[in-house]
Amino acid sequence: MIERYTLPEMGRIWTDEYRLSLWLKIEIAACEGWAQLGKIPSEAVQAIREKAAFTWDRVKEIEETTNHDVLAFLTNLAENVGDEAKYIHLGLTSSDVLDTALSMQLVEAADLILEKTDILIDLLGKKAVEYKDTMQMGRSHGIHAEPITFGLKFALWYEEMKRQKERLIFAREEVRVGQISGAVGTFANVEPQVEEWVCKSLNLKPATVSTQIIQRDRHAFYVAVLAGVASTLDKIGTELRNLQRTDVHEVEEAFAKGQKGSSAMPHKKNPITAERICGMARLIRGNAQVALENVALWHERDISHSSAERVILPDSTIALHYMLHKMVQLIEGLRVFPEHMQNNIDKVYGLIFSQRVMLALIEHGVSREEAYAVVQRNAMKAWETKVHFKDYVLADKEIMAVLTAEEVEELFDYSYHTKNINYVFRRIGLIDE
Repeated sequence: MIERYTLPEMGRIWTDEYRLSLWLKIEIAACEGWAQLGKIPSEAVQAIREKAAFTWDRVKEIEETTNHDVLAFLTNLAENVGDEAKYIHLGLTSSDVLDTALSMQLVEAADLILEKTDILIDLLGKKAVEYKDTMQMGRSHGIHAEPITFGLKFALWYEEMKRQKERLIFAREEVRVGQISGAVGTFANVEPQVEEWVCKSLNLKPATVSTQIIQRDRHAFYVAVLAGVASTLDKIGTELRNLQRTDVHEVEEAFAKGQKGSSAMPHKKNPITAERICGMARLIRGNAQVALENVALWHERDISHSSAERVILPDSTIALHYMLHKMVQLIEGLRVFPEHMQNNIDKVYGLIFSQRVMLALIEHGVSREEAYAVVQRNAMKAWETKVHFKDYVLADKEIMAVLTAEEVEELFDYSYHTKNINYVFRRIGLIDE
């Protein structure tokens, strides 16, 4: 039984309580940094560690008056800490805390997404090997082209998701930065060593240059990478939806006992999971546009980005995490019909061998233009009359003046199209050399 999706870890990252708990870690680390410089008594830091606490309900209550979330949080800390609270937030500005905490949230979210990505990559690789030799119709423009194997599709998705994983790792590193540089980022009221201490304590890198905020090109890149991963999932989902169409019917999503496909038509089995994934990809791509809009702000900062980020960052990370989970479920439960794949190959009366016949004529000295014309002529007749293409080839005097009947028979061999599949799989490391 495939487990249902739950959201305990990813959801926890974006709760208000967890966000404020990160603020507290940052404030304590800043106090420790000041203590290292001898600017705060070590006893005061110890008292802050022991007493600093908040409740979300109390912070909300205070914020009703202050209309400022960080000040409400600091007031609640002061209520619990007492006199030593004067050292909390020393020299800092609100965005030092907000943006550094946001970086921590994004790193954690990326880690969870990477875990799901690894599961999907492993599954795609296994399915690629399983269906490596399963013949399937290759299509271009939606029209039958030449045969491939179903495993080759999975191999392509496997490699693409590996590339997306590398981009996720890079995006994670892009946002793994902290900032404790004070108002407008000049370090006028806080020493750079405090920033270094805080970032080291929280496993972050100091932002090399900041204003009053960490620059939003980092966040825009992060969301753009999420959108890229979502688009690959969209690509896989779109293909599986197409292959599930009744007139193709090469795969089916798992259909649970008691599941219903339509309120009106009891026979329906719809590709609902793939459609859901495709739809959610559109949301994340839209959020990427918003993240790009957040890059340009007034002077050293404004907060026009902030309200948007409260929506797009939780939504994008949660949505992608969910999409990855559902894609794993979809592929694990996918029903595959090799016999339908072969039936679809056979639907076009051998026309898939047209290129091979043309190449054979060229190899025997016929010009490409002449070879193309004679093969196309017979291909069109086969398509219109529904007579096998090979029959027309064998009956064509121009072709048979160049090729023997035995050579023609050899040209209509499916294995010709799959002879280098193992080469591709070795190249991407799915089978041994």
